[in-house]
Amino acid sequence: MKPLKIVFAGTPEFTLPCLNALSTSEHQILAVYTQPDRPAGRGRKLQPSAVKSWALEHDVPVYQPINFKHPDAVAELAALEPDLMVVIAYGLILPKQILSIPRLGCINVHASLLPAWRGAAPIQHAVLKGDAESGVTIMQMDVGMDTGDSLKEVSCSLAANETAGSLHDKLSLMAAKPLLETIAQLATGTINPKPQDNDKATYAGKICKEDALIKWDQPAITIDRQIRAYNPWPIAYTHVQNEVIRIHEAHVEQTTSSAAPGTIVAIEKGGLFVATGQQLLRILRIQFAGGKVISIADLINSGKGQLVVDMILR
Repeated sequence: MKPLKIVFAGTPEFTLPCLNALSTSEHQILAVYTQPDRPAGRGRKLQPSAVKSWALEHDVPVYQPINFKHPDAVAELAALEPDLMVVIAYGLILPKQILSIPRLGCINVHASLLPAWRGAAPIQHAVLKGDAESGVTIMQMDVGMDTGDSLKEVSCSLAANETAGSLHDKLSLMAAKPLLETIAQLATGTINPKPQDNDKATYAGKICKEDALIKWDQPAITIDRQIRAYNPWPIAYTHVQNEVIRIHEAHVEQTTSSAAPGTIVAIEKGGLFVATGQQLLRILRIQFAGGKVISIADLINSGKGQLVVDMILR
């Protein structure tokens, strides 16, 4: 197999296991493309993406176009003469003109079993909907949103306490091996693309902070999934007496209550029990505004008493 000249396009930490695998393979990473630096932290200083930081550490050229609408950005990529472009959570739409530049086209590593959860937030939506399994799909990119032919996929089961964070880490590590296998098959012309069944497609829209507000009239199992899906960001939250409380961990209880949804029915060291639309939810770890994440046991031991029985969370 002749080594390929590869351009890598990606932005977040999810991409790093694949980047590391490519860098130690026989293939050559010509350059990385990543999103422009963004303000972050309390000082709102410009911060490089995880991919840019990796590239600088490994002496790989970095390109950060705002988009590919300007002819210079297109010419810049074409001048690299890549055999293949590998795209993972890049965050920019690649027009047809860009997709056609690499000799073998562009492939994408997507964090779902396509055609399930096309779109920006497949990991969160898999947890939100209580999916039994998830996985990684390597696909040939086209002009649609995650609609290209599937080249390879690997799957994994979701644990009962799976969070978006734990699933993110699991899929990130899983992606490297099938990516290298796919590239090897592309290089030797032995790949077998499979069209997606568009009738089975589901969509994973972008997550925003407002999505994480808990609606206590929902069943406890739905709220538990919400708490796990929005961990580590944006973190599910509720209000009590005009104060925001973020909920980091909870557990569904197989008991019910006649209290109105959102009512705190019991507070014990083992958890804070809240009535929902169906069954009780036992909250294990919370965070008050400006404070650290604490267990309910630590809250009780502190003696501050911010939460009491019969309070209603909204």
